[in-house]
Amino acid sequence: MMAATRTVLTTALLLVATQFAAHSAHADPKVDYLLHCSGCHMPDGSGLAPVVPTLHAVIGRMVAEPAGRAYVVRVPGVSQAPINDEKLTAVINWMLTEFSSETLPDNFKPFTVSEVSRARSQLLADPLKLRAELFPDY
Repeated sequence: MMAATRTVLTTALLLVATQFAAHSAHADPKVDYLLHCSGCHMPDGSGLAPVVPTLHAVIGRMVAEPAGRAYVVRVPGVSQAPINDEKLTAVINWMLTEFSSETLPDNFKPFTVSEVSRARSQLLADPLKLRAELFPDY
């Protein structure tokens, strides 16, 4: 009886793991956000002030300027996320429309994969210092 129970449980766990792996390989931006960003920014984008900024309203204003667009991608948690450039681009664009649509500039253009790839390759050693320089009112 015990061996049969273990076999059933092991089979069930393998099925769940297989389904999760298959789903995560084709995850949408919200799922990727939850997997890779929500640990610091929280599932609702509220952040952990003052170190981890909220994604509500603020990020929409940040991307209005070229330096702000690059900053958003260069933050270590973003640039070093364990997902490829295409998925990261989708996550960033999803975050902007999900959490900051009301503050996006009227002429906002979604991030492109090449823009994210280029910014991501430029390591940012001190994101708090640069944020204070670029956005002193934040």
